[in-house]
Amino acid sequence: MEEKTKREAGELKFSYGGQAVIEGVMMRGAHSMAVAVRDPNGQIVVHEQPLSATLYRGRIARTPFLRGLIGLWDAMGLGIRALMWSADVALDEEEDVSFNGPIGWATIAFSLLIGVGLFFLLPTTAATGIGNALGLSTTADEIIIDENGNEVIVEGASSNFLAYEALPIGFDAFVINLIEGFVQLGILVVYIWFVGRTTDGKRIFSYHGAEHKTINAYEAGDELTPEIVSKYPIEHPRCGTAFLLTVVFVSVFIFSLIGRPPFALLILSRVLFIPIIAGVAYEFLKYTASNLDKPWIRFMIKPNLALQHLTTNDPSLDMIEVAITSFKRVLLSEGIITEEEAEIPPANPEVAYSPGGD
Repeated sequence: MEEKTKREAGELKFSYGGQAVIEGVMMRGAHSMAVAVRDPNGQIVVHEQPLSATLYRGRIARTPFLRGLIGLWDAMGLGIRALMWSADVALDEEEDVSFNGPIGWATIAFSLLIGVGLFFLLPTTAATGIGNALGLSTTADEIIIDENGNEVIVEGASSNFLAYEALPIGFDAFVINLIEGFVQLGILVVYIWFVGRTTDGKRIFSYHGAEHKTINAYEAGDELTPEIVSKYPIEHPRCGTAFLLTVVFVSVFIFSLIGRPPFALLILSRVLFIPIIAGVAYEFLKYTASNLDKPWIRFMIKPNLALQHLTTNDPSLDMIEVAITSFKRVLLSEGIITEEEAEIPPANPEVAYSPGGD
């Protein structure tokens, strides 16, 4: 059934979102999430799951800053489960492999450890070392006992740059935090670039582009067909990539409010402040996405949109078909379209693909 007219912007009551998974797309609405994945036989397989009314439609979802935690839950909770499920579908010919069991959770635990090391420990350590080399921080003094049994204060060993004097709020602390932010951004860009060079990474980024195009088409009030959706841009102002870039810049300013505490507390602060930073970053993205008619907003978000070109590729029509299928199942759960409109397309063996293959 074709849509006869375009929707007006005022008719959009919810900011839909999603993410690319292995050979598919996960979409999230206010009531449910849906993951659509094309299996090795070319059939689109769908998994649907209702969402917590408390988190997605209750007071938390309407409370500024606190609702940013929902975005974190999407990435870490729904996103991880969607990825594991898509891996199972994509590898359905492997009888002894299941990513919803110990293999999947072990993979997630290992990935989280690597992520903490890469995006927290390494940037913080590197920035501390650079700050010490630039003379922005000094090695902490040590108290030793001389031969007469008296306590003597001496300058600490310069090689142990992690044992630095804690820096109060000020210019030096701000500069080191800024360095830390640039190191984080550099690691993020290099990591994304590396993933995007792999065969499977390119396909996931293409599905990411399909997700953006589908949401862009819907928010423009257009008909959801692969041919029409393909005309829309692959960038979206609420993209998770934009969220990560915003988090980097927000963290520089928030961390500058606490200076540079001793190294152990410094690392702990990076973890404890994640919810605060996520909340501020979410509100920033929400505000900019709602005010794209303002020239200064469009100018401000250019870096966010530019970075998305590293995580999105132009998708094929069959990839867009998968994204549309996922999104329509979400719209169906909200009573926006009918079961007939949300019908899963028939299998298409000509576009079947096995991850890891040619």
